[in-house]
Amino acid sequence: MAYDKATAERVRRLLKERKGIAEKTLMGGLAFMADDVMCCSVSGRGGLLVRVIPEARETLLREPHAEPADMRGRQMTGFIRVQAEGYRTEPGLKAWVDRGLAAAAAKPKKATAPKKTHAAKRV
Repeated sequence: MAYDKATAERVRRLLKERKGIAEKTLMGGLAFMADDVMCCSVSGRGGLLVRVIPEARETLLREPHAEPADMRGRQMTGFIRVQAEGYRTEPGLKAWVDRGLAAAAAKPKKATAPKKTHAAKRV
């Protein structure tokens, strides 16, 4: 199933002024990355996949049209799937995208290995 291109365009418009945003085709949908961390994805399975802060997950699951996200039968504890009715309005979509951005920003950054330098050989 292909992702909803109209929803992808709506998310794109919301994020256009932000720095550090990139798009990647991931998990059968179009993922929006904030500083290399996925904040949300227009899912190929329908709906919007939104990264959430783990401590807020249970509260957010009580929101209308929100449900646990799963991948191959395993729950993805860092994400929630929101059905289209939950982001039908622009304020609704913005609220979910903002939650995803906040969760992405709160995710600890991966440590990067120092670059290896090659010493010149002495002859």
